[in-house]
Amino acid sequence: MIKETIKQNGKLFLRFFISLIITSLLITVLCLTASALDAAEPGSMEETQILTENPGAEAVTDESLMYEVFGIDGSQTLEIVLLVTILSVAPSFLVMVTSFTRIVIVFSFLRNAMQTQSIPPNSVLTGLSLFLTLFIMWPTFTAINENAYQPYSNGEIDVTQMAEIAGGELKTFMLKNTSKTNMQFFLDLSGKAVYEETEPAAPAETEDAFIEDILERDKVVLTETENELTDYSEQLELITVIPAFIVSELTRAFQMGFLLFIPFLVIDIVISSTLMAMGMMMLPPSMISMPFKIMLFVLVDGWQLLVGTVVQSFNL
Repeated sequence: MIKETIKQNGKLFLRFFISLIITSLLITVLCLTASALDAAEPGSMEETQILTENPGAEAVTDESLMYEVFGIDGSQTLEIVLLVTILSVAPSFLVMVTSFTRIVIVFSFLRNAMQTQSIPPNSVLTGLSLFLTLFIMWPTFTAINENAYQPYSNGEIDVTQMAEIAGGELKTFMLKNTSKTNMQFFLDLSGKAVYEETEPAAPAETEDAFIEDILERDKVVLTETENELTDYSEQLELITVIPAFIVSELTRAFQMGFLLFIPFLVIDIVISSTLMAMGMMMLPPSMISMPFKIMLFVLVDGWQLLVGTVVQSFNL
């Protein structure tokens, strides 16, 4: 019985051991690399000797990447682990704060409406969505490069200022494409509000007067104001803007998907009614309607029409 089980699951055991060996090798290489980097760090032995001779002296640490971003210093090993973790989740963050979400969902709805199964394949739809995302986001990426990355590479600003400027450019894009209803919803969930921008008043003499001035400001209901969300950019935080933007993108993508289904649904109804009238109840309607859907999509130049509609749906 045991031998039969081993024979049946031999490939699984082999894959498990190979994966275990590869994982162990990668961990070993990472540890050795980190140890070598720590050992090769200039001035580490001299600093240790100085601290040993003078216990009251303060350690002099170089400003590392983690120190610039988080304000704390850490070993080279910790920085490597932190950077690898950030790189692993960075694609998901970049996808969710760009136009990729709406585009790929609309293309998926199109494929389901035409009932072409896996045609076009996922790789083609994802690639087209990525290039359209780059096309739509190019002005934002250009602004980030000119206002954030180039000054940072020239040493004019530090990494914290670069992150703030880049986040501000992305926030502007997201606010232009976020509905006021969704933004107000997340503001209510977080218990925060935005206020009308007024002329700066004279500084309050006491703390109580300052609090009274804050309480007297009028709260803004975003769904009732005619102002754009970008007018409140300084008051809206990224932690609130990002989920509101994602929900807005999903809502618009589903609305466009509904409109995509209507013409193909009409074709399905006509084909099904015709087959029923002819008594061909055993013939699948989807088999007959698919060529008509493809023909209709080609005749109206569907790809150009769809791509143009998706690109123009973004407020740039």
